[in-house]
Amino acid sequence: MNDQSRLSRRAVLATSSAAAGLALAPRAFAQAPAPRVEKFAPELDAILSTTEPVKELGNGFGGALGPAEGPVWIKESGYLLFSDIHNSRIMKYTPGQGVGVFRDPSNRANGLTRDLQGRLLVAEHDQRRVTRTELDGSQTVVLNNWQGKRLNRPNDVVVKSDGSIYITDPWTWVNAPEMWDLNMIGVYRVSPDLGTVSLLADDCLFPNGIAFSPDEKLLYINDTRRAHIRSYELLPNGTLSKGTGKVVADLSGPEPGAPDGMKVDVAGNIYCGGSGGLYILSSEGKKLGRIVHGHPMTSNCCFGGDDWKTLFFTTRNTLHSVQLKIAGLPVPAVAPKK
Repeated sequence: MNDQSRLSRRAVLATSSAAAGLALAPRAFAQAPAPRVEKFAPELDAILSTTEPVKELGNGFGGALGPAEGPVWIKESGYLLFSDIHNSRIMKYTPGQGVGVFRDPSNRANGLTRDLQGRLLVAEHDQRRVTRTELDGSQTVVLNNWQGKRLNRPNDVVVKSDGSIYITDPWTWVNAPEMWDLNMIGVYRVSPDLGTVSLLADDCLFPNGIAFSPDEKLLYINDTRRAHIRSYELLPNGTLSKGTGKVVADLSGPEPGAPDGMKVDVAGNIYCGGSGGLYILSSEGKKLGRIVHGHPMTSNCCFGGDDWKTLFFTTRNTLHSVQLKIAGLPVPAVAPKK
């Protein structure tokens, strides 16, 4: 076999990702709508003004192998990190300075967040793992397998105020699976000391975005293929209370877009992409409003700024922001008030 007939592991992963990604490829608008804020319910007035501008902060990211994704605000330094999956980079946006490269390559990083010590957690597609960047720059593997079987393709990650780490792992492989691959998809919890891994759920078709309610009594999980958000009650040990899972909101519709990344503000409102834009929902799933940005999908979002009232969000190829009247839950997580 000559060199040209060999496929590198990265090429195999890329081919599998591109082929499987066709099922989730965003539809395009027949004509892109003008950016605006739509109000569906009066409760939106306390969260976001319909006259607030939707700002584009950067474009030209993403591609066939993945969109812009995973924004996380680094408050003490005043900048935003986000993933450019297709180009295997983590990007850095600094207000007033624009966008530059933070990490290259990134193993096609997707979801990003920070733990209680401020260390960066990264869901890596190519290495099929979640890593933690230590304060000295070295990396620690948080999770790369379940019971000895390699993870599929970790997507998103969130950290609870006790330091435990929650991970979605949705991928199913196009190529014939190898004996060390999983034959299931799952949502996992890793203990703060990284010593214990628990399988929380394996009944989602495509578990994606993940977030806690402000009191951390509920865990929200997006099931992208079903186009809905589910909530689960949490037990004191951090696992899910079986039988409590329920659909909070259905974000399907005739326009392009599906649930992907997700965040929650201090009042419990949920922010998540769906048909036609980025939705703001009450904790019960009532649709309060929608940020229409004119792109086929909303891939993820986060809160930032000195007061956590700037909503940043990514689409397949762009980065945007809009100013809120309410703060989002901070990252690193803060223990809820009793």
